[in-house]
Amino acid sequence: QRIFPCCVMLTGQYGIKDLCVGVPVKLGKKGVEKIITLKLRKDEKEALMTSAKAVREIVDAYEAMNI
Repeated sequence: QRIFPCCVMLTGQYGIKDLCVGVPVKLGKKGVEKIITLKLRKDEKEALMTSAKAVREIVDAYEAMNI
């Protein structure tokens, strides 16, 4: 049960839903036990949202390929 930065599917944490983003999580024997939600400063929140937007654009482009 240690905390690590991992890419996980968010379900509303940090205002992000249905997208895999790197965030701190508590890992245990069976995988992710808890997504750690940190209180972010305004500039940190903006950087996270910019990153999430870039990931979303890539996912959307991939899905549009119908592969």
